[in-house]
Amino acid sequence: MLTPDRFLFLFPFLLLGCFLLYWAGARYSYLRRPGNESGDPTAFAWHFFVPCRDEETVVGATVSRLRGDFPYAHVWVVDDASDDRTASVVAALAEDDVRVHLVSRRRPDARVGKGAALNAAYAELDDFLPADADRSRVVVCVVDADGHLAPGALAAVSGPGGFGDPDMGGVQVSVRMRNVDEPRPLPERGRVLNAGARLLVRMQDMEFAVSNAGMQLLRARTGSVGLGGNGQFTRLTALDRIAAAERRPWQRDALLEDYELGLHMILGGYRVTHIADTYVSQEGLPHARRFLTQRTRWAQGNLQCVRYAPRIVGSRHYSGRGVVETLYTFMQPLAHVASLVLTAFLVAALALGHSPLDSALGAWPLVLVLCLLSVLPFALWGPVYRRDFAPQCSRIAGLLWGFALWLYAYHVFVVSARGFLRVLRGRNGWAKTRRNAEAVGAGPVATEA
Repeated sequence: MLTPDRFLFLFPFLLLGCFLLYWAGARYSYLRRPGNESGDPTAFAWHFFVPCRDEETVVGATVSRLRGDFPYAHVWVVDDASDDRTASVVAALAEDDVRVHLVSRRRPDARVGKGAALNAAYAELDDFLPADADRSRVVVCVVDADGHLAPGALAAVSGPGGFGDPDMGGVQVSVRMRNVDEPRPLPERGRVLNAGARLLVRMQDMEFAVSNAGMQLLRARTGSVGLGGNGQFTRLTALDRIAAAERRPWQRDALLEDYELGLHMILGGYRVTHIADTYVSQEGLPHARRFLTQRTRWAQGNLQCVRYAPRIVGSRHYSGRGVVETLYTFMQPLAHVASLVLTAFLVAALALGHSPLDSALGAWPLVLVLCLLSVLPFALWGPVYRRDFAPQCSRIAGLLWGFALWLYAYHVFVVSARGFLRVLRGRNGWAKTRRNAEAVGAGPVATEA
């Protein structure tokens, strides 16, 4: 008979079983990913949206790089009422380049979220385009203020696996950490802290390059690819359809406006895919506090997406596999919080002299199996990452990175709990993460409203 004690004991195995199935699908999808056929980027009109809040340290280089690598594209920089020199930096670039546009926002409408800033750029682009423009040939790409897009990215997303398919509404490319080989990410700190910072940046690069890429490639098979906030390509007609149904393409108050855009795109009948053969690079975060701020926002944004579950389950545009994958993604923060509560319950039971393990014959071998199976999926990504992205490093380094990824993954429990508490407290403000060039406590920086 399944008593409450036995259920509490078996619950972690249930979560682990779901995770292992998902991991196996992601790993298989990554290792067996098909090659991507490039297309002709000149067949499309390209517009980069660069949302900025206090980004003077990075925005100039980002705009200059985009214009240098993609001279036929327009760059729309949204200054979201910055307190620093972001607007003046961009205005100076726009004076000498008619394809650089500054979209200025002012309080009280500004600084209410990235989605609202992107909607402002969408409105400006709508006014800019001639009435007879072929909007199906216009592609918008969102790039973070510190983002560097690979020079061949537009050709990669223009092929038959991307916007060469008329039903393709959105394409997400892979994300890499540009400072992964920085020897001193914390120049003001000592050797030990810099070693920890280098490892933190390495784990972020490993997470996006192989683990998240595998997850996205699995989603490509289930029809549920998620759009990200950096390297997000969308067809303008798809944005138009969402705006007609939702009054705006990006959700104004969403903490994951990028992922929610992908949900709306699929619900609207467009396809969304992931192309792993190209990438956008960004700064990995060497500061633990900044990292946790960023990931807490992501976890809380994931919790906000639960409200879409009824629409997704009832949508004819989601396959059964897509529904299961999407609901699994939605439930991750809740599963992490439930695991923490269960752990606290078990610790309290042990402290009181009662253990659910007492009634489970052979429990300790099962616990050992649980531990082993929780480590191996992360550890096995290490050699794959070394092979594909760091072949100059030793095989031992790859194995050690794999075990470090397992330890790194425990941050999801911390940020899920923080995100859940923020939901309970009704705190939904958008806290922007400081750039690495911004010293702690020095200079203005966008903060939570």
